[in-house]
Amino acid sequence: MAKDILILAEHANGKIKKYSFELAGIAKSLADKTGGQVHALLVGSGVTGIGAELGKYGVAKVHVVDSADFANYNAEVYTNALATAAKAVSPAAVLGTASAIGKDTLPRVAARLGAGYANDCIDAKWESALVVRRPFYAGKVTAAVTLTGEVVLATTRPNTFPVPAAGSGAAEVMALAGTFAATKYKVKEVVKGDSDRPDLTEAEIIVSGGRAMKESAAFKTLWELADAIGPTATVGASRAAVDSGYAPHAMQVGQTGKTVSPKLYIAAGISGAIQHLAGMRTSKVIVAINKDKEAPIFSKADYGIVGDLFAIVPALAKEFKKLHAE
Repeated sequence: MAKDILILAEHANGKIKKYSFELAGIAKSLADKTGGQVHALLVGSGVTGIGAELGKYGVAKVHVVDSADFANYNAEVYTNALATAAKAVSPAAVLGTASAIGKDTLPRVAARLGAGYANDCIDAKWESALVVRRPFYAGKVTAAVTLTGEVVLATTRPNTFPVPAAGSGAAEVMALAGTFAATKYKVKEVVKGDSDRPDLTEAEIIVSGGRAMKESAAFKTLWELADAIGPTATVGASRAAVDSGYAPHAMQVGQTGKTVSPKLYIAAGISGAIQHLAGMRTSKVIVAINKDKEAPIFSKADYGIVGDLFAIVPALAKEFKKLHAE
């Protein structure tokens, strides 16, 4: 019997998140195996008008929970909405992104539905059941996990899967019936950072600094390199740099920070502790800059530069500026 796939689509500033298009592509590949369609859930304020775009990436139907009361993320609202959508669609699987919202919402829904759940998956396929691959032991190994049951849930790592080529279709958009208001707490305000750079989990290029930065002011050098590379680049930090007060926790990459998978990851003055590698080892290309030629990061890097980062990083920025000038 044909079974549908349901995804939790995310949005910001009136646009669907790029990684939700990735998720739609994954769901479509699964639905092609299950013989069903892809459904999506959008929750927020003013989201009805942006839902149809998901049709370009394989989504057939978009269920929206649209209210000014839901302008800010609220775990209770999202859990109520996604659980309701799952019961209405009766999908074989519910997928989300391993973002802050996805990792907060899907485990709650899994518990409510009594369903199996896997987090931070780097592969997903259908073999009479959902089979995902996910890292274990701080990314040292990966394992295939088979999820069985009437419905199963999983989140996928951003930037790990390609965004499918956009088609010309438009998804059918409809309101999801139900009561979703939060009763336990309300989010009154969201204080956003002043950077217009992409979030670490979405950035195509990340320049990260470690303890060798020595002070917070030195991160200006990394920001100058990111600026020279272009608008798809941003700056991260190791836990050692964050614990030393050189950078805020929002910039932390690693096991206790954010897990990233950019096209290019430049590690400046980062030794390569396993906790840091756990958060960035799936980067497509890794460039390490370190004075210590024995630093563990070099064993994982595609390219390594042994030397003073305060000389090398500005030189890289200069070269990127030349490339843009040509």
